[in-house]
Amino acid sequence: MKYLLVFLVLFAAACTSDVPVEPTAADAPNLGVSAWSRDVVWYQIFVERFRNGDPSNDPTLHDIEGAWRDARPAGWQPTPWTHDWYRQEDWAEATGEDFYFTAQIRRYGGDLQGVLDKLDYLQDLGVTAFYFNPINDAPSLHKYDARSYRHIDRNFGPDPQGDETIAAAEDPLDPATWQWTAADSLFLVLVDEIHRRGMRIILDYSWNHTGITFWAWKDILEKQQDSPYAGWYEINQFDDPATPDTNEFDYDGWLGVKTLPELKKVGRPEGMRHGAIEGNLVDPVKQHVFAVTRRWLDPNGDGDPSDGIDGFRLDVAEMVPLGFWRDYRRFVRSINPEAYLVGEVWWEKWPDRMMDPTPWLQGDVFDAVMNYRWYMPTRSFFAGAPPNLTASGYVAHLDSVEAGIDPAFQKAMMNLTASHDSPRFGTSVYNPGLYKYEVHPRGNPDYKIDRPDARARQIQRMILVQQFTYPGAPHIWNGDEVGMWGADDPDVRKPLVWDDLTYEDETAHPFGRPRRRDAVAPDTALFRVYKNLIALRKAHLRLFVDGTLTYRLTDDTHGLLAYERALDDARAVVAFNKSDQPQPLTFDAQNGTYQAAFPTGESIDVTGGSMTIDLPPRTAGVWIKE
Repeated sequence: MKYLLVFLVLFAAACTSDVPVEPTAADAPNLGVSAWSRDVVWYQIFVERFRNGDPSNDPTLHDIEGAWRDARPAGWQPTPWTHDWYRQEDWAEATGEDFYFTAQIRRYGGDLQGVLDKLDYLQDLGVTAFYFNPINDAPSLHKYDARSYRHIDRNFGPDPQGDETIAAAEDPLDPATWQWTAADSLFLVLVDEIHRRGMRIILDYSWNHTGITFWAWKDILEKQQDSPYAGWYEINQFDDPATPDTNEFDYDGWLGVKTLPELKKVGRPEGMRHGAIEGNLVDPVKQHVFAVTRRWLDPNGDGDPSDGIDGFRLDVAEMVPLGFWRDYRRFVRSINPEAYLVGEVWWEKWPDRMMDPTPWLQGDVFDAVMNYRWYMPTRSFFAGAPPNLTASGYVAHLDSVEAGIDPAFQKAMMNLTASHDSPRFGTSVYNPGLYKYEVHPRGNPDYKIDRPDARARQIQRMILVQQFTYPGAPHIWNGDEVGMWGADDPDVRKPLVWDDLTYEDETAHPFGRPRRRDAVAPDTALFRVYKNLIALRKAHLRLFVDGTLTYRLTDDTHGLLAYERALDDARAVVAFNKSDQPQPLTFDAQNGTYQAAFPTGESIDVTGGSMTIDLPPRTAGVWIKE
């Protein structure tokens, strides 16, 4: 691998792109939904917390300077991967700050080599596409505070100091001067290896804001209105040099966070900054975004995108105007007609109402959105979370959130149970309160932070059966497949649990309260559930992707639900008993022999057009008729 990396660094340095930034066509070759995106199983990777494959590139205080809560505590060093999550390090305790302050300063050293080292594991699990949280160079653990869009984070590659030197010698506005750092080159190795295995990869970017270490922002801080980048950001007032004792400089940060200054939008309706609104990014910002986008879609600039990434996950998409997204889609598709664009379109009014994504799913913006609107009612029905939907209420809610969305887009939806921005899947069903509200021990002292119990695991398995047999592409947040637990950010971002590492037991509480001791190790039984359901979906891919869905039973009194997926002569019957009692389910079904596919077992012969299934409490099953 190291010899390959050296070769690629030398090769890449000779391939600096000087292609034009503007799209080469007025319209994209294909505005339809990316065909491959319907068939995949997504796995989301948060690189800093996935795997430390190269301890020599671990972050230093210099590397993280400028992140939110920019502290420089004496004795700081990366936290050991197997450290008890809530136990503060010696340097953290010495600050006198609480866990939730010092956790933001933590780094664990996850990197791209760690991802490469575990591709066999991921392929064995069965996933076929990867969504990477931002890996652009940035000081934070999450990387949404870009220091540079054009380079991979220096600590994700083998030569952080060398990468910093390379970036400093470039003209950030001129792609002809951009080189390939060691981290960039290792990422291209990763892309090639992912593609060699028949998998796909998309990158997460925020075109809404940067960090305060971003090169254009630093120039504004120094030169104020005299900076050539003064028009790049939402600046309300520059500093007045006539008042040396006062700094009047003021600007908009994302949701008021001043370490995330917002890029400037134009043409928005007066007073509207959020939702399906018209407008655009200012042109210089837009051209820079296009240049970075081209860099990763077609790294060697030869017009063949096969060496590049397969699309983008686009952060806080409802805060960026629709005019930009239409231009962006045309530009992206002019480079790769099969590129996939998925937007984060989430809250209209938190925590009561989610945004209707239909304006972004008309063929001219995105292929899909992160489908939190699927998970919220699903969690409500199976876990008894507010509003505690009945079977018929659940079906009605799903029908409602899908209204107005063409089936082609529904098939490409990223159906997720958890992400870097929500509690882990197991913890979410273990704490069946209002979705995404007081989902951490800071706001809710009764919130359970220990390992989910057996009942929660049963609920997880039922939801997984629904997720892998329902329209839309299933998504796994890294570590959920081995039963990791954790409250909302930052607790959802624990380092991943691997079977070749020995972890400290979790014994600490963030506020010093008593808690149960929990051993930390992979849940191999849950892993097998994921693996088996992925294999089931792959074995009957066209049925579960393209088949019709018909509900056969909704029994509100007994907590029973059954539906059928049908394609030509093939059938899949999916049945759920969410109650605490064993129950028989009887419903209409086509005559024939149905083989128990999950869990595997005896077949059922249906005659007379009626099928009866006996299900234990809190279980689900899938039966296939070929």
